[in-house]
Amino acid sequence: MKLSGQSLRIGIAAVIVLGTIGYLAYTGTAANKSYYVTVPEMQNMGEKAYQSHLRVEGYVKPETIQRSGPNVRFTLTEFESHNPKATPNARAITVSYQGSEPPPDTFKGDAQALAIGTWGHDGVFHATQLQAKCASKYAPAGPNQQPGQTPATPMSSPSPSTGRASVDSAPLSTAVASVTGR
Repeated sequence: MKLSGQSLRIGIAAVIVLGTIGYLAYTGTAANKSYYVTVPEMQNMGEKAYQSHLRVEGYVKPETIQRSGPNVRFTLTEFESHNPKATPNARAITVSYQGSEPPPDTFKGDAQALAIGTWGHDGVFHATQLQAKCASKYAPAGPNQQPGQTPATPMSSPSPSTGRASVDSAPLSTAVASVTGR
């Protein structure tokens, strides 16, 4: 079977276009790939930590937050300060966040945080994105409990007639009202 000149040119052009698309897809996904690690896991990565884009999860150490406009420098540890496992020698890293937006309102001492960026040879994690979680602060207080404490008992119990859990709507609406300010 003999190919005409026009069919050969179309075939070569198709191979070039598909090859270019494949190359761009491969390099685009490789550039956006990041590892999700905790503070101890990152410290155990060795040389690979310096060459990878990382998402490091930990807790903001109270009284280490230094703000300068939208930029923040703080210490990220593996445990909350009130955790019984937290020792003076807990694993920690210094994070320098330099972003275009200030940190979220929930970014406070003992907040669970996620810093996204790179680990530098200077021993500082250079974050370009910062996320803070503080969901326990919005949990409704149970009886004999201060707001923000973890509930000692579940908020729902099985209904004797259906065997399914029912949710008490009063604490939920109170929690929503305290979060929204209504």
